[in-house]
Amino acid sequence: MVDLKKVLTVVLAGGEGSRLSPLTVQRAKPAVPFGGKYRIIDFTLSNCINSGIRRIMVLTQYKSHSLERHIRSSWGFLSGCLGEYIYAIPPQQRVNKNWYLGTADAIYQNLYSISMANPTYVIILAGDHIYKMDYRYMLNFHIRSGAEITIGTIEVDKSEAPNFGVIEVDAESGITNFLEKPQDPAVLNRLPQKILVSMGIYIFHIDSLIKWVERDAALPESEHDFGKNVIPQMLAAGRRVYAYQFREPDSAEPPYWRDVGTLDAYYEANMDLVSVVPSLNLYDPEWPFITFQDQVPPSKFLFSEGDTGRIGMAVDSIICDGCIISGGKVFHSVLSPNVRVNSFTEVRDSVLMSGVQVGRNSRIRRAVIDKNVRIAPNTEIGFDLEKDAERFTVSEGGIIFIPKGTVVEAGIDQELE
Repeated sequence: MVDLKKVLTVVLAGGEGSRLSPLTVQRAKPAVPFGGKYRIIDFTLSNCINSGIRRIMVLTQYKSHSLERHIRSSWGFLSGCLGEYIYAIPPQQRVNKNWYLGTADAIYQNLYSISMANPTYVIILAGDHIYKMDYRYMLNFHIRSGAEITIGTIEVDKSEAPNFGVIEVDAESGITNFLEKPQDPAVLNRLPQKILVSMGIYIFHIDSLIKWVERDAALPESEHDFGKNVIPQMLAAGRRVYAYQFREPDSAEPPYWRDVGTLDAYYEANMDLVSVVPSLNLYDPEWPFITFQDQVPPSKFLFSEGDTGRIGMAVDSIICDGCIISGGKVFHSVLSPNVRVNSFTEVRDSVLMSGVQVGRNSRIRRAVIDKNVRIAPNTEIGFDLEKDAERFTVSEGGIIFIPKGTVVEAGIDQELE
């Protein structure tokens, strides 16, 4: 078993997240709220802590203030005296004047900080995926195989190939080919129905990491990305590049992993959580997901006047602390802290973030409503997509997204300053 004190994790959390707009207009994608009381990055960081890995650098870049604030307030419990830490590192321009040009360049620009930690192994993770994974299994596989780099992979349907880096392996899990988001029909036709794709998880020995990102940085034609450049370079050089297939220990069920990089993927992942038997179990005491806990009172459900329909109730839903369901009904939805649903209102198949207030006699369906939105009485959202599209963002799947701080009233919408 490897000494985890010699393992450093670097979380790449600097992506612009433009495909998640309007959720990312004012925040980085890893800081987007998810699942009621979490932020997206909490799942990656919780996996690290539950795996016993307690030296973590989070590389930030775009709109990083709320992400850095969340890391300080939520993840400051580790002991620096014991060599444990989670801290954010903004772009420092140590080697040039550029912002991060790609995933490999982000590592290259931070080689000084990484080397100062004196790790033997470096785990590189994305900060914008939802999953539960014990990284120790992958780390032990990496050491046994003698690989220079091990790539975390998961099995998906062939139809997903254009969205991921597709990996072909031999009988010993050695990677023989890496296709970055293949679009060519000829290539797609020869793929099997189930394919292995990269999860954006990499494990390097520190010497190999330094060697290959420095080599890539010297290539002006490179996009300085692990999937597009570094991994193909290593394969072309005949290096030992291996794939670790992500599986749930002691389970025949496929593991849960979601890249919430699009609006519809984000919505669907939230809806996964309110299934009767969710694929991602938030209630496992042996694998807690950690986040900042608001100091707010318990949830409250008011009124039971059945004859008038003024009943405060919620079913098949996640209701966080501080919510007041005051004579309204909530079905198959996720409510973050401090949401208020007023009388004779119905909320269905929706995600309401912290501080949302829904006025009386409103109907909300298939919507994601960002923080501190105020919805006036007698409002309907999700029943006329053409009308909704004139006021809000509507995803390809027909989900309505309302920006943070919007006041929705009588057909006039404005964002609070």
